[in-house]
Amino acid sequence: MARTVSEFMTAHPTVVEVTDTLQAVAQTMATQDVGSLVVAEDGAVVGIVTDRDLVVRGLAQGIGLDAPVGQLATGDLVTVGPDDDVDEVVRIMRERAVRRVPVVSGDEAVGIVSIGDLAVDLDPDSALADISEAPPND
Repeated sequence: MARTVSEFMTAHPTVVEVTDTLQAVAQTMATQDVGSLVVAEDGAVVGIVTDRDLVVRGLAQGIGLDAPVGQLATGDLVTVGPDDDVDEVVRIMRERAVRRVPVVSGDEAVGIVSIGDLAVDLDPDSALADISEAPPND
């Protein structure tokens, strides 16, 4: 029996609006101890932003803290549905070289699945699974 994305995803991801400032987004990441957030416009998923995006594509390029997150969000977004086959998601992640994929129902975020989530369940003896299960460095 095929396993679905809903078995691996983190449900109820935090969603920020394209108009939220980089500073507000960074504070949300820090408060929630997460490295990525789903970006929406009027509730519809349009992108994803990572802590690396904030640093490399934001701060390093001189973009100010008051800039809207929509300016940095990944626009060429890959999404999956909660009922999609997990093997298909792995293939997509491999082909598109992405580490996190928003899980969308309609155009609303219902979850997020990461390469770490998949490693923990699909390859629990892997180094990635060990790292994903380890407590964060503070």
